[in-house]
Amino acid sequence: MIILACPGQGSQTPGFLGPWLDLDGIPELLGEYSEAAGIDIVRHGTESDADTIRDTAIAQPLIVAAGLVTAHALSARGALAGVGGVAGHSVGEFTAAAISGVLDDASALRLVRARALAMARAAGEEATGMSAVLGGESSDVEAAAEAAGLFPANYNGGGQIVLAGRLDDLATFAAEPPRGTRVIPLQVAGAFHTRFMESARTDLAGVVADVTASDPTMPLWTNNDGSRVESGARFLDLLVTQVASPVRWDACMAAFTDADVTGLIEVAPAGALTGLARRGLKGVPTVAVKTPDDLQAAVDLIAA
Repeated sequence: MIILACPGQGSQTPGFLGPWLDLDGIPELLGEYSEAAGIDIVRHGTESDADTIRDTAIAQPLIVAAGLVTAHALSARGALAGVGGVAGHSVGEFTAAAISGVLDDASALRLVRARALAMARAAGEEATGMSAVLGGESSDVEAAAEAAGLFPANYNGGGQIVLAGRLDDLATFAAEPPRGTRVIPLQVAGAFHTRFMESARTDLAGVVADVTASDPTMPLWTNNDGSRVESGARFLDLLVTQVASPVRWDACMAAFTDADVTGLIEVAPAGALTGLARRGLKGVPTVAVKTPDDLQAAVDLIAA
C-alpha cells in the first residue's frame, strides 16, 4: 500500500511554489485556492520572504494549497488512483481531508484559513512556542517537560518529541535538557496542539458547524491516535479537537506498518515526513515531492 503523507506547518520555504506554475492548469487552480482562502497564495508562494510565510495565517493555507496541487498533478498523470491511503500531520490533515474526499478543495482552504486566523489569535494571547527534542528516552523527556511546565505537542516517532509552552519554560528546559537529547527551537508562533490553543479550538468549532463532510473515498488515518476514520463527520470533529491536542504521528506510522505500507509519498512542501519515515518506517521506500521534477519518482513508486 502506498501512503500519501501531507506535511504540517514549518515545511514551507520562500519561492517553493514557483516551479509548479509551469504545469498546465496549476496557475488557474491556485487562483481558485486564493479566492477560497482569501489570500494571494501565488504571491506568497513565489515572492514573499521567510518571515512573511512563517505567519500562521499565511503558512497554513499555503501548505494545504501546495499539497492539493501535488495531488492534482499526480491525478493528471493517472497515478492518484494507485494510492492506497492518506494521512496528514497537523494542518496537513486538511490536505488529507480534501484528497480523500471528506472536503472539497474550496472548503478545505476556507476552513484552514479560519483555523490559521484562530490559532494566530490564540498565539497572541501569551508568549509561547515549540521545540523539537531529539533522542533520549521518551519517558525521561516527558518527565522533564512536565517538571518545566511544558506539554508534548507532537509525538513524531523515530526518537522525536515536540514540546510546547511558554518561551521562558522552553528556554529553561533547553538549558538543562535530559541526558542524550538535543533541543531545536522551531520557527512557529505559538504552543500549538496544547491547552494554549483552546480558544482557537472553540473558534474553529463555530465555523465547522456550517460545513458538510462526506465519507472518505480512500483509507484515511487521523493523527489523533493513528486510527483509520471512515466517517467524514467524525474526521471533521477531529480536525477541530486536534488544534488543542497532541499530534500522534508515531501512531500513524505504526498504523501504516499494520496496513502493510510499501511506500510513502510526501506531498509538497515535502521533506519533514519522509525524514521521520526513514527512522520510523525503516526499509520503506519514500519520495519527497518538493518540485514537479519529483513527480516522476512518485509515479514510479506507485506503479511499482
